[in-house]
Amino acid sequence: MIEFRDVTKVYPDGTEAVKDFSLKINDGELVTLIGPSGCGKTTTMKMVNRLTEPTSGIIYINDIDINDYNIHELRWNIGYVLQEIALFPHMTIEENIAVVPEMKKWKRKGIRERTKELLDMVGLDPSVYRQRMPIELSGGEQQRIGVIRALAANPDIILMDEPFSSLDPISRDQLQRDIRQLQREIRKTIVFVTHDMDEALALGDKVCLMKKGRIIQVDTPQQLILNPQSQFVKEFIGERKSPWQTAIDVIADQSESNIITESDYQDNNFPKQGTFFVKDRENRFAGTVLNGQKINNLITLENDMPLYKATEILQGSNQHVFPVLKNDKLVCTLTYRDIVSYLKRETGMKDGVNQ
Repeated sequence: MIEFRDVTKVYPDGTEAVKDFSLKINDGELVTLIGPSGCGKTTTMKMVNRLTEPTSGIIYINDIDINDYNIHELRWNIGYVLQEIALFPHMTIEENIAVVPEMKKWKRKGIRERTKELLDMVGLDPSVYRQRMPIELSGGEQQRIGVIRALAANPDIILMDEPFSSLDPISRDQLQRDIRQLQREIRKTIVFVTHDMDEALALGDKVCLMKKGRIIQVDTPQQLILNPQSQFVKEFIGERKSPWQTAIDVIADQSESNIITESDYQDNNFPKQGTFFVKDRENRFAGTVLNGQKINNLITLENDMPLYKATEILQGSNQHVFPVLKNDKLVCTLTYRDIVSYLKRETGMKDGVNQ
């Protein structure tokens, strides 16, 4: 979807903001750019929609050089969410959301339907919020409007430049959860700049850690924590090496001993005692069978959830085994036994005795 090939940006004063930057961002992937102040992450992001032009190298979108696109069409297909939110203060919420669709000459009915759909998507009642002015909204509500305004014309790409950094911790945590849920539903290609490592790890399918304009390591959050490739990465991650920060798909049971196929279920070809999770032909989660009977309303876990969060869920539930999903696909299962075994390995303990 987006590919940087040997991209360098040098400003007129000689500052090299980005150096030999090469990165491929796949369709539907959320990639977080993080690093110390001045590392070039915002400059990198701004080159995607040509707010900043590279000095050398090429950026491709769908295998086409971005310079070959009409600049207006390029930007119409890229949503942009800023830290400052930048809602138009003299416009209603509905008018703010409609800005790009109107530029693209959408019909009025289509804009109203899209506005309602987006407000519903982020939990803001259209009948309440549509005609409000930005000043009447809280900071978190304004930032939600900023996000859905970027989505209004259904762009393929979203750029997000430290969008939550000015919010209080509670609003920020809630919006991070909103973005994760929204991304599961819409699967846009997102480049997300942040200075907060916890945010980068929580949101990113991949994390790109930068220093002085260069890529230091690109990896999944799990691998970045478990296998930092340099001392700089170790120091930047800090204490997140703790086993409690490990993603549960590293810990969970991959044997599929508790997983059956839909055809197994339909043919009655599975043990009649115990808990089993059903997957369809595309490996999507298709339900739970308990002692031979299909049941509903069991809790599922996301594969990149850190262990400490999963443990809180396990403690608050009577469920004994949990299906672990990645983009709605059933990838493994998790039990207390898996967690205890992992913690024993990581802490060098066996049956409560130091080794």
